[in-house]
Amino acid sequence: MPKSRVLAVAVSVVATLSLAACGSPSAPQTSAPPTPSATATAAAPMPAVPSLSRSEIAALPAAVYDAVIPGLLPAPAEPIAAPAACRVMFDAPLFAADFSTPVARIPATDFRGQRTVVVPVRIDGPWALVLTPARQVLPSQVAAGEPAAPAQTAAWMPAASLSGKKTLATSVRISVAAQTLSILDAAGTVTDSWSVGVGTDETPTPTGVTGYLQARYTDADQGQPEHPIQLTSLHATAADEPFGGSDGGLIGIHYFEQSSGAVSHGCVRLPAAAIDAVNALPLGSLVVIED
Repeated sequence: MPKSRVLAVAVSVVATLSLAACGSPSAPQTSAPPTPSATATAAAPMPAVPSLSRSEIAALPAAVYDAVIPGLLPAPAEPIAAPAACRVMFDAPLFAADFSTPVARIPATDFRGQRTVVVPVRIDGPWALVLTPARQVLPSQVAAGEPAAPAQTAAWMPAASLSGKKTLATSVRISVAAQTLSILDAAGTVTDSWSVGVGTDETPTPTGVTGYLQARYTDADQGQPEHPIQLTSLHATAADEPFGGSDGGLIGIHYFEQSSGAVSHGCVRLPAAAIDAVNALPLGSLVVIED
């Protein structure tokens, strides 16, 4: 994918939870926690959100597309239930698994100056577990024998910082093996599907992971003056910068004339009809990438 400046981008979702509303959660969820390290024990009440001043929040690193923040969590490995996306109303702190250590902040606006969209995958008392657009670790920093760098990260944030609930009625499923992209309705039924281009063996598209559409824009300098680049929250796991630029190793969904085969640096290349269909989906729509 051509990348001359800021670039970001790119999972089948099984709904197992239900979010009452962004920023106004009801009783804590009683379903099993997504990961042992990402939540408090079932018997213990959720702790209160620590109070931070504006200056303390501003001093935290921003969890954006090219940031590497060790305190973030790998996204839950289990199927993610996220029937809604929300907006961040003001810079909000992100906390580690202990619910007390602030590790980053989600800016109220993204690099386009638009309101940041996040996807809460769990609401528990005053807390929301959200997917984040930053990395936890670079692939080059992972020692042999250790788990690969996660393609998607998560963190806990104050649920009260979220607003503008938008129900997600559709999602995107990408099969790397079949080299297809499908759009699914709320029932999980495929409504449309296309053949697409995926990553090569040397620069693979990550699989077994769920992210979301976080932003979109057109850019003539990147060869995309007409069809918006779809920016996701996912990152490459085999190389820090597969394209050799400074885009944070983001996995993108974008138009390209050659849109079939294992041909990309990890992004997903779509024909015009497919990118137009993805562009019609609301931001926050989940993107599931399978083997």
